[in-house]
Amino acid sequence: MSIASSPTPARLVSLDAYRGFVMFLMLAEALRFAKIAASLPGNWFWAFLGWSQTHVEWTGCSLHDLIQPSFSFIVGVALPFSIAGRLARGASRRDLSLHAFGRALLLVALGVFLRSVGKPQTNFTFEDTLSQIGLGYGFLFLLGFRPVRDQWMVFGGLLALFWAAFALHPLPSADFDFSQVKVPPEWLAQHGLHGFAAHWQKNSNLSWAFDTWFLNLWPRTEPWVAHPGGYATLSFIPTLATMILGLIAGETLRSDAAPSQKVRWLVFAGLTALASGFLLGALGICPVVKRIWTPSWALFSGGWCLLLLALFYEIIDRRGHKTWTLPLVVIGMNSIAAYCMDHLWLNFIRSSLKTHLGANAFLVLGPAYESLLLGGASLAVLWLILYWMYRQKLFIKI
Repeated sequence: MSIASSPTPARLVSLDAYRGFVMFLMLAEALRFAKIAASLPGNWFWAFLGWSQTHVEWTGCSLHDLIQPSFSFIVGVALPFSIAGRLARGASRRDLSLHAFGRALLLVALGVFLRSVGKPQTNFTFEDTLSQIGLGYGFLFLLGFRPVRDQWMVFGGLLALFWAAFALHPLPSADFDFSQVKVPPEWLAQHGLHGFAAHWQKNSNLSWAFDTWFLNLWPRTEPWVAHPGGYATLSFIPTLATMILGLIAGETLRSDAAPSQKVRWLVFAGLTALASGFLLGALGICPVVKRIWTPSWALFSGGWCLLLLALFYEIIDRRGHKTWTLPLVVIGMNSIAAYCMDHLWLNFIRSSLKTHLGANAFLVLGPAYESLLLGGASLAVLWLILYWMYRQKLFIKI
Protein backbone atom coordinates (compact mmCIF):
# COMPACT_ATOMS: atom_id res chain seq x y z
CA MET A 1 0.00 0.00 0.00
CA SER A 2 1.46 3.39 -0.92
CA ILE A 3 1.21 6.28 1.49
CA ALA A 4 -0.23 8.59 -1.14
CA SER A 5 -3.18 6.32 -1.94
CA SER A 6 -4.19 5.33 1.57
CA PRO A 7 -7.06 6.81 3.58
CA THR A 8 -6.56 8.80 6.76
CA PRO A 9 -5.02 6.30 9.20
CA ALA A 10 -6.65 5.46 12.51
CA ARG A 11 -4.67 6.68 15.52
CA LEU A 12 -2.74 3.94 17.28
CA VAL A 13 -3.40 4.15 21.00
CA SER A 14 -0.47 1.79 21.54
CA LEU A 15 1.92 4.29 19.96
CA ASP A 16 0.70 7.12 22.19
CA ALA A 17 0.94 4.84 25.23
CA TYR A 18 4.46 3.69 24.30
CA ARG A 19 5.53 7.31 23.81
CA GLY A 20 3.94 8.20 27.14
CA PHE A 21 5.76 5.34 28.84
CA VAL A 22 9.09 6.56 27.47
CA MET A 23 8.39 10.14 28.54
CA PHE A 24 7.33 8.92 31.99
CA LEU A 25 10.67 7.15 32.39
CA MET A 26 12.36 10.46 31.60
CA LEU A 27 10.14 12.47 33.97
CA ALA A 28 10.62 9.86 36.67
CA GLU A 29 14.21 11.04 37.11
CA ALA A 30 12.54 13.41 39.58
CA LEU A 31 12.13 10.43 41.94
CA ARG A 32 15.93 10.14 42.19
CA PHE A 33 16.12 6.45 42.94
CA ALA A 34 19.94 6.53 42.88
CA LYS A 35 19.92 9.06 45.73
CA ILE A 36 17.66 6.78 47.77
CA ALA A 37 19.94 3.83 47.03
CA ALA A 38 22.96 5.83 48.23
CA SER A 39 21.11 6.61 51.47
CA LEU A 40 20.23 2.94 51.99
CA PRO A 41 23.42 0.97 51.22
CA GLY A 42 22.90 -2.76 50.95
CA ASN A 43 19.23 -2.48 49.95
CA TRP A 44 19.04 -4.51 46.72
CA PHE A 45 15.62 -3.14 45.73
CA TRP A 46 16.64 0.52 45.70
CA ALA A 47 20.05 -0.39 44.28
CA PHE A 48 18.33 -2.03 41.32
CA LEU A 49 15.96 0.90 40.79
CA GLY A 50 18.84 3.35 41.12
CA TRP A 51 20.88 1.46 38.52
CA SER A 52 17.86 1.27 36.20
CA GLN A 53 17.50 5.05 36.38
CA THR A 54 21.18 5.73 35.66
CA HIS A 55 23.08 5.68 32.36
CA VAL A 56 25.83 3.08 32.18
CA GLU A 57 29.30 4.58 32.12
CA TRP A 58 30.21 3.38 28.62
CA THR A 59 29.42 -0.12 27.33
CA GLY A 60 26.20 -1.95 28.13
CA CYS A 61 22.64 -0.84 28.76
CA SER A 62 20.27 0.09 31.56
CA LEU A 63 16.55 0.86 31.34
CA HIS A 64 17.40 4.57 31.41
CA ASP A 65 19.59 4.15 28.34
CA LEU A 66 16.58 3.02 26.32
CA ILE A 67 14.73 6.34 26.68
CA GLN A 68 16.49 8.23 23.88
CA PRO A 69 16.48 5.39 21.32
CA SER A 70 12.79 4.74 22.05
CA PHE A 71 11.93 8.40 21.55
CA SER A 72 13.89 8.45 18.27
CA PHE A 73 12.39 5.13 17.14
CA ILE A 74 8.85 6.38 17.81
CA VAL A 75 9.48 9.41 15.60
CA GLY A 76 10.09 6.96 12.76
CA VAL A 77 7.05 4.82 13.58
CA ALA A 78 4.76 7.86 13.57
CA LEU A 79 6.03 9.30 10.28
CA PRO A 80 4.06 7.06 7.83
CA PHE A 81 0.85 7.82 9.75
CA SER A 82 1.63 11.54 9.77
CA ILE A 83 2.36 11.66 6.02
CA ALA A 84 -0.75 9.63 5.17
CA GLY A 85 -2.92 11.83 7.38
CA ARG A 86 -1.67 15.07 5.87
CA LEU A 87 -2.02 13.78 2.32
CA ALA A 88 -5.57 12.65 3.07
CA ARG A 89 -6.34 16.18 4.28
CA GLY A 90 -5.17 17.63 0.98
CA ALA A 91 -1.59 18.65 1.71
CA SER A 92 0.80 18.67 -1.25
CA ARG A 93 4.23 17.08 -1.36
CA ARG A 94 5.70 20.60 -1.27
CA ASP A 95 3.69 21.45 1.86
CA LEU A 96 4.87 18.28 3.52
CA SER A 97 8.50 18.97 2.64
CA LEU A 98 8.41 22.52 3.98
CA HIS A 99 6.81 21.29 7.19
CA ALA A 100 9.29 18.44 7.61
CA PHE A 101 12.43 20.52 7.11
CA GLY A 102 10.97 23.35 9.18
CA ARG A 103 10.28 20.84 11.95
CA ALA A 104 13.84 19.55 11.72
CA LEU A 105 15.22 23.07 12.14
CA LEU A 106 12.91 23.81 15.08
CA LEU A 107 13.89 20.58 16.85
CA VAL A 108 17.58 21.46 16.58
CA ALA A 109 16.92 25.03 17.75
CA LEU A 110 14.79 23.86 20.68
CA GLY A 111 17.48 21.40 21.70
CA VAL A 112 20.11 24.16 21.70
CA PHE A 113 17.77 26.49 23.60
CA LEU A 114 17.10 23.96 26.37
CA ARG A 115 20.82 23.19 26.67
CA SER A 116 21.49 26.92 27.05
CA VAL A 117 19.18 27.53 30.02
CA GLY A 118 21.27 28.95 32.86
CA LYS A 119 24.33 29.42 30.65
CA PRO A 120 26.02 32.83 30.10
CA GLN A 121 25.47 32.56 26.34
CA THR A 122 23.99 30.21 23.75
CA ASN A 123 25.42 26.74 24.31
CA PHE A 124 25.90 25.38 20.80
CA THR A 125 25.98 21.64 21.30
CA PHE A 126 23.98 19.12 19.29
CA GLU A 127 24.14 15.84 21.22
CA ASP A 128 20.79 16.15 23.01
CA THR A 129 17.74 14.10 22.00
CA LEU A 130 15.85 16.84 20.15
CA SER A 131 18.87 18.10 18.19
CA GLN A 132 19.89 14.58 17.22
CA ILE A 133 16.39 13.86 15.90
CA GLY A 134 16.25 17.21 14.12
CA LEU A 135 19.59 16.69 12.36
CA GLY A 136 18.31 13.48 10.75
CA TYR A 137 14.60 14.20 10.40
CA GLY A 138 14.74 15.72 6.91
CA PHE A 139 16.49 12.63 5.57
CA LEU A 140 13.97 10.42 7.35
CA PHE A 141 11.10 12.31 5.74
CA LEU A 142 12.56 11.81 2.25
CA LEU A 143 12.93 8.09 2.94
CA GLY A 144 9.27 7.97 3.93
CA PHE A 145 8.36 8.12 0.24
CA ARG A 146 10.74 5.35 -0.78
CA PRO A 147 10.01 1.59 -0.91
CA VAL A 148 10.78 -0.41 2.24
CA ARG A 149 13.59 -2.15 0.35
CA ASP A 150 15.36 1.21 -0.04
CA GLN A 151 14.80 2.00 3.63
CA TRP A 152 16.48 -1.26 4.63
CA MET A 153 19.40 -0.53 2.31
CA VAL A 154 19.93 2.93 3.79
CA PHE A 155 19.60 1.52 7.32
CA GLY A 156 22.29 -1.09 6.70
CA GLY A 157 24.48 1.28 4.72
CA LEU A 158 24.50 3.94 7.43
CA LEU A 159 25.52 1.47 10.12
CA ALA A 160 28.18 -0.21 7.98
CA LEU A 161 29.75 3.08 6.88
CA PHE A 162 29.65 4.52 10.39
CA TRP A 163 31.36 1.39 11.72
CA ALA A 164 34.03 1.53 9.00
CA ALA A 165 34.72 5.23 9.61
CA PHE A 166 35.41 4.57 13.31
CA ALA A 167 37.43 1.43 12.60
CA LEU A 168 39.66 3.31 10.14
CA HIS A 169 40.15 6.34 12.36
CA PRO A 170 43.61 6.13 13.97
CA LEU A 171 43.87 5.08 17.59
CA PRO A 172 45.23 7.62 20.09
CA SER A 173 49.00 7.59 20.50
CA ALA A 174 50.60 5.81 23.43
CA ASP A 175 51.27 9.13 25.17
CA PHE A 176 47.72 10.50 24.64
CA ASP A 177 46.70 12.32 27.82
CA PHE A 178 43.12 11.29 28.50
CA SER A 179 42.92 13.54 31.55
CA GLN A 180 43.06 16.52 29.16
CA VAL A 181 39.84 15.34 27.48
CA LYS A 182 37.88 14.86 30.71
CA VAL A 183 38.59 11.13 31.10
CA PRO A 184 40.11 10.53 34.56
CA PRO A 185 42.66 7.71 34.93
CA GLU A 186 40.43 5.83 37.38
CA TRP A 187 37.53 5.92 34.91
CA LEU A 188 39.81 4.68 32.13
CA ALA A 189 41.09 1.84 34.30
CA GLN A 190 37.56 0.67 35.10
CA HIS A 191 35.63 1.38 31.89
CA GLY A 192 38.23 1.91 29.17
CA LEU A 193 38.34 -0.18 25.99
CA HIS A 194 41.37 -2.03 24.67
CA GLY A 195 42.57 -3.56 21.41
CA PHE A 196 40.36 -3.10 18.37
CA ALA A 197 37.50 -1.86 20.57
CA ALA A 198 39.62 1.17 21.50
CA HIS A 199 38.49 2.75 18.22
CA TRP A 200 35.32 3.52 20.21
CA GLN A 201 37.16 4.78 23.31
CA LYS A 202 35.68 7.74 25.16
CA ASN A 203 36.83 11.15 23.89
CA SER A 204 39.48 9.84 21.52
CA ASN A 205 37.27 8.48 18.74
CA LEU A 206 36.15 9.81 15.36
CA SER A 207 33.09 11.65 16.69
CA TRP A 208 35.17 13.36 19.37
CA ALA A 209 37.73 14.42 16.74
CA PHE A 210 34.94 15.86 14.58
CA ASP A 211 33.54 17.86 17.50
CA THR A 212 36.93 19.33 18.38
CA TRP A 213 36.69 21.03 14.98
CA PHE A 214 32.95 21.51 14.49
CA LEU A 215 31.89 22.77 17.92
CA ASN A 216 34.72 25.29 17.99
CA LEU A 217 33.27 26.95 14.88
CA TRP A 218 30.48 28.30 17.11
CA PRO A 219 30.76 31.15 19.62
CA ARG A 220 31.93 29.82 23.00
CA THR A 221 33.12 31.21 26.31
CA GLU A 222 36.12 28.88 26.06
CA PRO A 223 37.39 26.35 23.49
CA TRP A 224 35.49 23.06 23.37
CA VAL A 225 37.73 20.18 24.41
CA ALA A 226 35.43 17.24 25.12
CA HIS A 227 32.02 16.34 26.49
CA PRO A 228 32.34 14.94 30.04
CA GLY A 229 29.94 12.14 29.16
CA GLY A 230 31.48 11.42 25.75
CA TYR A 231 28.35 12.39 23.79
CA ALA A 232 28.89 13.63 20.24
CA THR A 233 27.24 15.43 17.34
CA LEU A 234 27.88 12.71 14.74
CA SER A 235 25.70 10.31 16.70
CA PHE A 236 22.81 11.72 14.69
CA ILE A 237 23.88 9.43 11.83
CA PRO A 238 23.24 6.10 13.62
CA THR A 239 20.32 7.79 15.41
CA LEU A 240 18.87 8.28 11.93
CA ALA A 241 19.27 4.51 11.46
CA THR A 242 17.23 4.00 14.64
CA MET A 243 14.54 6.29 13.24
CA ILE A 244 14.60 4.38 9.94
CA LEU A 245 14.03 1.15 11.85
CA GLY A 246 11.01 2.86 13.39
CA LEU A 247 9.88 4.01 9.95
CA ILE A 248 9.95 0.41 8.69
CA ALA A 249 8.02 -0.71 11.77
CA GLY A 250 5.46 2.03 11.12
CA GLU A 251 5.05 0.88 7.53
CA THR A 252 4.45 -2.62 8.86
CA LEU A 253 1.75 -1.42 11.25
CA ARG A 254 0.06 0.50 8.40
CA SER A 255 0.10 -2.50 6.10
CA ASP A 256 -2.88 -4.73 5.31
CA ALA A 257 -1.36 -7.66 7.19
CA ALA A 258 -3.36 -9.25 9.98
CA PRO A 259 -2.61 -7.82 13.46
CA SER A 260 -1.17 -11.18 14.57
CA GLN A 261 1.24 -11.12 11.61
CA LYS A 262 2.33 -7.59 12.51
CA VAL A 263 3.10 -8.66 16.07
CA ARG A 264 5.07 -11.69 14.87
CA TRP A 265 7.08 -9.51 12.49
CA LEU A 266 7.87 -6.99 15.25
CA VAL A 267 8.95 -9.76 17.64
CA PHE A 268 11.08 -11.53 15.02
CA ALA A 269 12.73 -8.30 13.87
CA GLY A 270 13.25 -7.23 17.48
CA LEU A 271 14.92 -10.46 18.55
CA THR A 272 17.10 -10.46 15.42
CA ALA A 273 18.27 -6.88 15.96
CA LEU A 274 18.83 -7.45 19.69
CA ALA A 275 20.88 -10.59 19.10
CA SER A 276 22.87 -8.96 16.27
CA GLY A 277 23.82 -5.97 18.39
CA PHE A 278 24.75 -8.13 21.36
CA LEU A 279 26.91 -10.45 19.24
CA LEU A 280 28.75 -7.57 17.59
CA GLY A 281 29.71 -6.38 21.05
CA ALA A 282 30.47 -9.82 22.48
CA LEU A 283 32.69 -10.75 19.52
CA GLY A 284 34.69 -7.52 19.82
CA ILE A 285 33.61 -6.24 16.40
CA CYS A 286 31.82 -3.18 17.75
CA PRO A 287 31.19 -2.36 21.43
CA VAL A 288 27.64 -1.55 22.51
CA VAL A 289 27.95 2.12 23.52
CA LYS A 290 24.89 4.34 23.76
CA ARG A 291 26.78 7.60 24.36
CA ILE A 292 28.31 7.58 20.85
CA TRP A 293 25.51 5.44 19.37
CA THR A 294 27.68 2.70 17.94
CA PRO A 295 26.11 0.56 15.18
CA SER A 296 25.85 -2.33 17.62
CA TRP A 297 23.97 -0.02 20.00
CA ALA A 298 21.59 1.01 17.20
CA LEU A 299 20.81 -2.68 16.63
CA PHE A 300 20.69 -3.68 20.30
CA SER A 301 18.50 -0.78 21.42
CA GLY A 302 16.45 -0.98 18.22
CA GLY A 303 15.66 -4.58 19.09
CA TRP A 304 14.30 -3.53 22.47
CA CYS A 305 12.25 -0.78 20.81
CA LEU A 306 10.68 -3.26 18.39
CA LEU A 307 9.85 -5.66 21.21
CA LEU A 308 8.32 -2.90 23.33
CA LEU A 309 6.24 -1.71 20.38
CA ALA A 310 5.06 -5.30 19.81
CA LEU A 311 4.07 -5.58 23.48
CA PHE A 312 2.10 -2.31 23.49
CA TYR A 313 0.46 -3.07 20.13
CA GLU A 314 -0.52 -6.62 21.18
CA ILE A 315 -2.07 -5.56 24.50
CA ILE A 316 -3.70 -2.29 23.47
CA ASP A 317 -4.60 -2.32 19.78
CA ARG A 318 -4.88 -6.02 19.07
CA ARG A 319 -6.51 -7.20 22.30
CA GLY A 320 -8.30 -3.90 22.96
CA HIS A 321 -7.19 -3.29 26.56
CA LYS A 322 -7.14 0.51 26.36
CA THR A 323 -8.75 1.86 29.53
CA TRP A 324 -5.59 1.61 31.65
CA THR A 325 -3.56 3.61 29.12
CA LEU A 326 -5.01 7.05 29.95
CA PRO A 327 -2.18 8.14 32.31
CA LEU A 328 0.38 7.29 29.61
CA VAL A 329 -1.64 8.66 26.67
CA VAL A 330 -1.99 12.01 28.45
CA ILE A 331 1.81 12.28 28.47
CA GLY A 332 2.38 10.67 25.08
CA MET A 333 0.06 12.97 23.15
CA ASN A 334 1.91 16.02 24.50
CA SER A 335 5.46 14.68 24.50
CA ILE A 336 7.10 17.96 23.40
CA ALA A 337 5.28 19.83 26.17
CA ALA A 338 6.31 17.17 28.69
CA TYR A 339 9.94 17.34 27.51
CA CYS A 340 10.05 21.14 27.87
CA MET A 341 8.27 21.09 31.25
CA ASP A 342 10.82 18.60 32.53
CA HIS A 343 13.68 20.92 31.55
CA LEU A 344 12.11 24.26 32.42
CA TRP A 345 9.49 23.78 35.14
CA LEU A 346 10.35 20.76 37.25
CA ASN A 347 12.86 22.44 39.55
CA PHE A 348 10.49 25.39 39.96
CA ILE A 349 7.67 23.02 40.94
CA ARG A 350 9.93 21.20 43.41
CA SER A 351 11.02 24.41 45.12
CA SER A 352 7.46 25.79 45.14
CA LEU A 353 6.12 22.66 46.81
CA LYS A 354 8.69 22.98 49.60
CA THR A 355 8.00 26.71 49.91
CA HIS A 356 4.25 26.35 50.28
CA LEU A 357 3.99 23.00 52.05
CA GLY A 358 6.99 23.50 54.31
CA ALA A 359 10.58 22.31 54.22
CA ASN A 360 9.74 19.25 56.33
CA ALA A 361 6.59 18.21 54.47
CA PHE A 362 8.43 15.51 52.54
CA LEU A 363 10.44 14.14 55.47
CA VAL A 364 7.58 12.13 56.98
CA LEU A 365 9.25 8.84 55.94
CA GLY A 366 12.73 10.05 56.85
CA PRO A 367 15.51 11.83 54.91
CA ALA A 368 16.19 8.81 52.69
CA TYR A 369 12.75 9.01 51.09
CA GLU A 370 12.47 12.79 50.76
CA SER A 371 13.39 12.73 47.06
CA LEU A 372 10.78 10.02 46.43
CA LEU A 373 7.93 11.99 48.01
CA LEU A 374 9.00 15.36 46.62
CA GLY A 375 9.62 13.91 43.18
CA GLY A 376 6.30 12.06 43.23
CA ALA A 377 4.43 15.24 44.15
CA SER A 378 6.24 17.17 41.41
CA LEU A 379 5.36 14.50 38.85
CA ALA A 380 1.73 14.64 39.96
CA VAL A 381 1.64 18.41 39.36
CA LEU A 382 3.20 18.01 35.91
CA TRP A 383 0.77 15.24 34.99
CA LEU A 384 -2.23 17.30 36.12
CA ILE A 385 -1.08 20.15 33.88
CA LEU A 386 -0.78 17.73 30.97
CA TYR A 387 -4.17 16.24 31.81
CA TRP A 388 -5.74 19.69 31.75
CA MET A 389 -4.15 20.28 28.33
CA TYR A 390 -5.46 16.87 27.19
CA ARG A 391 -9.01 17.72 28.29
CA GLN A 392 -8.80 21.10 26.56
CA LYS A 393 -7.34 19.45 23.44
CA LEU A 394 -4.22 21.60 23.68
CA PHE A 395 -1.42 19.67 22.02
CA ILE A 396 1.96 21.27 21.35
CA LYS A 397 3.40 19.96 18.11
CA ILE A 398 6.36 20.90 15.97
